[in-house]
Amino acid sequence: MKYLKFFTIGIFFGIVLVKSEAVSWYRIYEMFRFESFHMYGIIGTAVVTGIILLLLTKQLKLKNIEGSQMRVPLKEKGFLRYIIGGSIFGLGWALSGACPGPMYILVGTGEFSVLIVILAALFGTYMYGVLKDKLPH
Repeated sequence: MKYLKFFTIGIFFGIVLVKSEAVSWYRIYEMFRFESFHMYGIIGTAVVTGIILLLLTKQLKLKNIEGSQMRVPLKEKGFLRYIIGGSIFGLGWALSGACPGPMYILVGTGEFSVLIVILAALFGTYMYGVLKDKLPH
């Protein structure tokens, strides 16, 4: 019962993404081919909303679910790691047609072939856990 509000927000978020066509493979394909502004508009709106909410969180000194004050950790130095990580993420997004959040939404819409993508993502996450001590962080 404690997590019902998160479940409800997740369902609402899924409905919004489906209705806005943000989980549509064709919309993602258009975005990567620079043929449509649709996805860039959605992503840009999310970024602006996130900035506003972060500023409000800081200004109002809001607390998280555990009762401690919310804060954003400082980014580590090194621009190259973000370029490499973003490129890997973008490649996975372009090849699969879905980023991590919408993968689960697609299962909810009946696109069960995305379960292969979810398994691959879980395997990649597992491999990162195995290799993280050997990687240059």
